[in-house]
Amino acid sequence: MQRLALFDLDNTLVEQNVAFRSWAEEFTAARGLEAGAVDVLVGLERESHPHRNVFFGLVKERFGLGEPVEVLWDAYRRRMPYLVTCRPEVLRGLGVLRGLGWKVGIVTNGMADNQLGKIHRTGLAAAVDGYAVSGVEGVRKPDRRLFEIVAERCGVSLDGGGWMVGDSLEADVEGGRGAGLRTIWVGGDAGRGADHVVGDVVRAFEIMSVKRR
Repeated sequence: MQRLALFDLDNTLVEQNVAFRSWAEEFTAARGLEAGAVDVLVGLERESHPHRNVFFGLVKERFGLGEPVEVLWDAYRRRMPYLVTCRPEVLRGLGVLRGLGWKVGIVTNGMADNQLGKIHRTGLAAAVDGYAVSGVEGVRKPDRRLFEIVAERCGVSLDGGGWMVGDSLEADVEGGRGAGLRTIWVGGDAGRGADHVVGDVVRAFEIMSVKRR
């Protein structure tokens, strides 16, 4: 098996949940929303994930906001790249893999401006060999074609196999398996169909560094 390692972005390489709560706190303060609004926003996000248009429809209705859903969603996408972070140990782990001869890529679902902004502002663009964003390519995980695009940008073919690491059972684990890749689920639970289950992506780096073939 070739040394190809593909990673999801949100809640795998970057701290999306932490960034979302920061956004919710800013959103609540800026609009003077009721006490407890942050927890309400977090709950609505979980209820509607990953459909942001649905989420902002629920937000608009729940808090009686006057702005159109499209305006709320656009403001969120412009702000989120400034709130997400990628831990230093994650960037180091990607560097270690590449130093061992791995081709490393990011494959993520989401809007182009939001996801590309995250990839560039966190330093991940320079830390990988290639990336593919569904909002740019017009195809979403678990569709094999998105995996094919990023593999090609890394200079290899899916025919040689590799690994997919992510936090979504459908998009990352099932999608990765459908693309002929071994999978690591960043979920912390057991028995979910992945080859390995970890609680943190850093552990995935360790697994792949050992399993070089």
